[in-house]
Amino acid sequence: MLVTFIAFESMAVATAMPTVVRELDGLAWYAWPFTAFLVAQVVGMVLGGDVSDRRGARVALLWGVGFFALGLVASGAAADMTLFIAGRAVQGLGGGLIAVSLYVVAGQAYAPELRPQLFGAFSAAWVFPALFGPLIAGAITTHTSWRWVFLGILPLVAVGLVLVLPSIARLAVPDGTARPAVSRRWWAVLAGVGIGALQYAGQRLDLVALAVAVVGVVALAAGLRPLLPRGTVTARRGLPTVVASRGLLAGSFFGIDTLLPLTLTEVHGFSATAAGIPLTTGAIGWSLASTLSARRPDVSRVRLLQIGFVLLAIGLAGTAFAALPSTGGWTAYVSWAVAGLGMGLGMPSVGVLLLDQSPEHRRGADSASLQISDVVGSALCVGFGGVLVAAAATGVLSLTTALLVAIAVFSGLALLGSLVAGRAAAPSAEPVRATTLATS
Repeated sequence: MLVTFIAFESMAVATAMPTVVRELDGLAWYAWPFTAFLVAQVVGMVLGGDVSDRRGARVALLWGVGFFALGLVASGAAADMTLFIAGRAVQGLGGGLIAVSLYVVAGQAYAPELRPQLFGAFSAAWVFPALFGPLIAGAITTHTSWRWVFLGILPLVAVGLVLVLPSIARLAVPDGTARPAVSRRWWAVLAGVGIGALQYAGQRLDLVALAVAVVGVVALAAGLRPLLPRGTVTARRGLPTVVASRGLLAGSFFGIDTLLPLTLTEVHGFSATAAGIPLTTGAIGWSLASTLSARRPDVSRVRLLQIGFVLLAIGLAGTAFAALPSTGGWTAYVSWAVAGLGMGLGMPSVGVLLLDQSPEHRRGADSASLQISDVVGSALCVGFGGVLVAAAATGVLSLTTALLVAIAVFSGLALLGSLVAGRAAAPSAEPVRATTLATS
């Protein structure tokens, strides 16, 4: 239930944002509430991993809920755009702590044979928010105030925490001998700054953007090296490939997911409601595949990951028909359902594989690596899509060409994932530690 409420807030904020920036006179800062959330989330993930390994997942989860609730209050009560962005940053910090701590809880509280069902439930928890979150948020914003999109979640998050407290109270607490990895937090800040710089550069096409992008790439690369398992970039067998797969899944899927409504409205003249239907079919496909995989714990998670990447690649490639003015936009309804099926098989599988291969004393840091890969993959691919759309807006490319380039690139990433997914199986050697260089 806690996951569902947080997922609802994530889905709802995009619906409320146009009203927020209008009332707070912050149109020029439209993208920064999202960027602030992402940057702080990366820091929260590393902090969550460190706290979970040193003081236990219970402490990390409580911290996360506390920061998330504080951010909701700050955002909902903000009198200007600066305070609103600050509130979103606090939310992101809490969201990162929660995401990692839930993975650690899963590893401690559930036997290996039960983890597929748990991660299937995690995926299913996003279905209701994906289907109804924007609709409910729109109604709240229209008939009351956008502030209640944030403040109204507070009692629901409190209920979710109360329900989960009895379970986490029984979790084992680490002996506290692990040293606090303060340096990892600073590397996380550097990586977050890199993400923020790239997000900013993606919103403009000029020499300033180029300079900011170069700084962002350097900062992100330097920050990620100590935060990901050694061999992540080269997909070394075992945990590095698991972490890399998460980034490939999230990046390729969400890179197109954010462009689909634009494609249908601009290329085919769909209404906003009709343009949002593919996102719903994708959520349904995701849920169905997650449920199916959860019911078959006997099937290899590596095999399911491979199949998931193949289905994702097919779904992504299928959206090319929707990008062409000469074909029907309705094809996106089908292709995105197929992409959702791929995500429903792939995402729970990487979660199970991570917990199977990560030693208990490293689950916090390793779970943080997995979540960071997800956020970075999504941010980079969404940013790349934004650059292409900006190029179309300035006449450098036609919108159809920009969309087809994005589809080709992200379909290629999914195919790459299908080729390397076989390396996600655990090696015979000891699990790879997630504190050394990511590019070795």
